[in-house]
Amino acid sequence: MPWDSKIIQNMDNHIKQLITKEMEQFHCSILLEEVKEKIRKLKAYGLEDAEILTNVGGEELLPQLIVTEDYKIVLANGAEKEVKMEPLVKAVYLLFLIHPEGIILKCLPDYKDELTQLYLLFRPSGLTCKILKRIEDVTNPTQNSINEKCTRIRNAFAAILPINVARYYCITGKRGEGKRIELVHSKISLKCKLPGSQGL
Repeated sequence: MPWDSKIIQNMDNHIKQLITKEMEQFHCSILLEEVKEKIRKLKAYGLEDAEILTNVGGEELLPQLIVTEDYKIVLANGAEKEVKMEPLVKAVYLLFLIHPEGIILKCLPDYKDELTQLYLLFRPSGLTCKILKRIEDVTNPTQNSINEKCTRIRNAFAAILPINVARYYCITGKRGEGKRIELVHSKISLKCKLPGSQGL
């Protein structure tokens, strides 16, 4: 075969590959639109984002959240990684974890005793005046302390997980409505006994 013919054939093959690739991309865009439409319908039926993600093959993207016997917060997806938080931040996180229905921030004073019990799990030696003041501040909805703790929680998960996955593990919610952790129940495993954790 003459050299020119080989060049032409190679060009033909390259063009066919480009056309095939463009067709694949076109079909992918159509499929993505169909998926988005179905997700919109699922949301209209009341399904949460995390539940949809878990049930449409995204389960591997959501590691199991485990609270160990010694109260470490661990993400397990093959390898285990500890989500490190200081004691009061961890106590706030666990408070919301055991209240999947959510907590309205203006009602935080009602959870002061429960938060104190959770904190004592990590500091069984007792409470100082300083920590009592910090617990008072975090359960006072007129203070910014609870928002600071939620930010620290978000940063702790974002340091380990992609941000679009980390959001399911964080405390979120619209202003004036209950704040909650979106992670589906099947992805939470308590290896320890926590105050008020019945049903988890």
